[in-house]
Amino acid sequence: MSDIRVRFAPSPTGDLHIGGVRTALFNWLFAKNKGGKFILRIEDTDEMRSTEESAKVILDAMKWLELEWDEGPGNENLKYSPYSQMERKERGIYRKYADELVADELAYPCYCTPEEVDVMRKKAQTDKLPPKYDGRCRHLTPGQRKQKEIEGRKSVIRFKMSGSGTTVLNDIIRGRVEFDNSLLDDFVIMKASGVPAYNFACVVDDYLI
Repeated sequence: MSDIRVRFAPSPTGDLHIGGVRTALFNWLFAKNKGGKFILRIEDTDEMRSTEESAKVILDAMKWLELEWDEGPGNENLKYSPYSQMERKERGIYRKYADELVADELAYPCYCTPEEVDVMRKKAQTDKLPPKYDGRCRHLTPGQRKQKEIEGRKSVIRFKMSGSGTTVLNDIIRGRVEFDNSLLDDFVIMKASGVPAYNFACVVDDYLI
């Protein structure tokens, strides 16, 4: 079963903690048992808190624990590298998939400011509705989008959630889990800075790596 690939993907915002060690150990043992690959990926999209020093501390701790990785920083497979999300961002990997989602009308640029979104959510709470973004940029025409850009508005990219029905998944621990789609937000997948949101970057990377 050499096609099995598992990953440990810490965020370099501090020291490696015991919960991270447990996750790394379980993945490392599973890969060894199945003859697969154990990949180390650095999820450093938290621009405010991620540091190179913390990344080095994590790598050193992994080596000290003898949880050596088959692929990752310092041991790169050119087919899948780089293994730092900010490096991958610079190569346009996440932008490519975000643009594809927009082209397929599965996502859209949103020009609302954080302050405007905050007002929407507070109004929804006052009206006893779910405190979420109201989707006002969903149906902007190309001309309206262009006008927003002329005005100097920056855009994030939001994923289009279904506003009705139920999302169902079968969890190995909890069994059948259901989510009411009307309660779910059109969540941000790409920030105005061009940095991907964590929940988007990790899915793209899990798919590619």
